[in-house]
Amino acid sequence: MTTSASPESASAPWTIGRLLNWTRAHFEAKGLDDPRLCAELLLAEALGCRKIELYTRFEQVPDKPRVDRFRELVQRASKHEPISYLIGRKEFFSLDFVVTRDVLIPRPETETLVERALAFAKGLHDPRIDVFDLGTGSGCIGIAVAKFEPRAHVVAADVSPAAVDVAAQNAERHRVADRVRTVVADGVSLPPDAVAEGGFHALLSNPPYIPDAVVDTLPAHIREYEPRIALAGGDGFVFFRRIAEGAARLLRPGGRVYLEVGESQASAVQALFAVAGWTAVGLFRDLGGVERVTAFERPA
Repeated sequence: MTTSASPESASAPWTIGRLLNWTRAHFEAKGLDDPRLCAELLLAEALGCRKIELYTRFEQVPDKPRVDRFRELVQRASKHEPISYLIGRKEFFSLDFVVTRDVLIPRPETETLVERALAFAKGLHDPRIDVFDLGTGSGCIGIAVAKFEPRAHVVAADVSPAAVDVAAQNAERHRVADRVRTVVADGVSLPPDAVAEGGFHALLSNPPYIPDAVVDTLPAHIREYEPRIALAGGDGFVFFRRIAEGAARLLRPGGRVYLEVGESQASAVQALFAVAGWTAVGLFRDLGGVERVTAFERPA
């Protein structure tokens, strides 16, 4: 906030309401998505309060250290640094997850994957349901399943030790650490002692599926800040092939794989799983109408 219209230089009192309005307009001019929400989240972070409390304190004038902190956050956001990284958390499936630049920011479309996994679990009668969350990142998928399905026991694995640390924090945060084991592992190559006895009921994954050549064309807030290892998937299908070729040995009879796929990838993913002997058992759209999650049953 260094322009002549910024809170630092204007003479009128910079109340919470005025800060929000100025920042919303500033973010709108910078092309940020949902500028009002961005302003609310950053101001609540700077003031150390809940977002809803801003509107009960609309006429208050924050002290200078808090305004300075807010100004710093606004400057960083104006350069397209993601809001979730700036405040260190992101809501997913009505749960608040810790996020750092070591993990992909959870997205609403991925909630479709959790919904389908929970629906599958609901139809099972086993007293314990074993789930493998492959490429767990923040842990949002596996932890959400564990939170809403008390029978679920999850192995949450990622090739990145830093990501696994974040997932472990989130398991503790949501009080499911006793049923979520975090493991450093590359794809389907789990340590033997991490594989559920008798095999997993379900493997869930939102693998890297953006073609390498496309990653550098993504918006700045993605390509410059989110971990490339969680985005880039070679030709877009590298990780789907690895799962198709290696996941069956990890699943019990009747076990399923639920995968998030990119827009227009579903039919190609179904084809490569068919070649590997899997049976397609579902294709589900996200709230935007995109074919987002595809499901397969283990080959006999």
